[in-house]
Amino acid sequence: MAIGRRFDEQATALARQGRLAVHPSSLGQEACQVGAALALRATDWLFPTYRDCVALISRGIDPVEALTLLRGDAHCGYDPVRHRTAPQCTPLATHTAHATGLAHAEHLKGTDTVALALVGDGATSEGDFHEAVNLAGVLRAPVVFLVQNNGYAISVPMSGQCAAPSLAYKGVGYGVRSEQVDGNDAAAVLAVLGTAVENARAGGGPWLVEAHTYRVGPHTSADDPSRYRPAAEAEDWRGRDPIARLETALVERGLLTDADVKAVVAEAEEYAAEVRERLSVDPALDPLGLFDHVLAAPTPQLSAQQTLLRAELEDH
Repeated sequence: MAIGRRFDEQATALARQGRLAVHPSSLGQEACQVGAALALRATDWLFPTYRDCVALISRGIDPVEALTLLRGDAHCGYDPVRHRTAPQCTPLATHTAHATGLAHAEHLKGTDTVALALVGDGATSEGDFHEAVNLAGVLRAPVVFLVQNNGYAISVPMSGQCAAPSLAYKGVGYGVRSEQVDGNDAAAVLAVLGTAVENARAGGGPWLVEAHTYRVGPHTSADDPSRYRPAAEAEDWRGRDPIARLETALVERGLLTDADVKAVVAEAEEYAAEVRERLSVDPALDPLGLFDHVLAAPTPQLSAQQTLLRAELEDH
């Protein structure tokens, strides 16, 4: 979690320097990000959103590959099949249907694979989310939906999104097992997600877990949160910091020493420095790469466009 936060802070700085096109920070949501990755086996699938880079590196994905989308170099910088991690999804909730479909397909094949889809509170207002959860309930697909309820869908607070007392009710309405958890309590997040994943794996059907957390930073590096929320609110949530809470709990139990904390801080700084150094090098991009991975078999129109671009590049 500490390494993930330092990575997130470094990515935010790189966005300000123009090394990334944009960066949606997950500051304050580290327990959800890391918990989601740790709850899965290597054979399970993770379906992340654009805000879930910390979950990606927790899954073992190279940090520069994780930032490729936000750098604007490609739609996905890592191999989804190798990492069992779908490309980061920018359109809200469209990946939830993919998660349900993959989970059901794996069930039909007789595997014990589980899919876990990460979504924000705003995504639960999208039609794709409701279709995915409804279908998952009907099919009893082994899929878990983790809703990181961080309080705001860009600038729209929860009160403007949903009249239900909790987003978990949206799962109940579709016959899906639903739970709420303190999203800033790392142990609780891991416990609930671990139970959900293993129950789904055992044939118990889909789960929806609503984690109550907070987006301490702006929606993205291009956002000004002071326009729609009071500064005191963010400060209040800083007092519920998930990393500080976990550190305090471990120290009190004698499981973490000051030397351990310093070692983690040093490791996080080294990690961030490597990311900074690697992203400070301009990538060598081939414009013809625009045509890679568009279709398995290029259409005549796509091939013609590729030929035109190649000719133009040769002329210049």
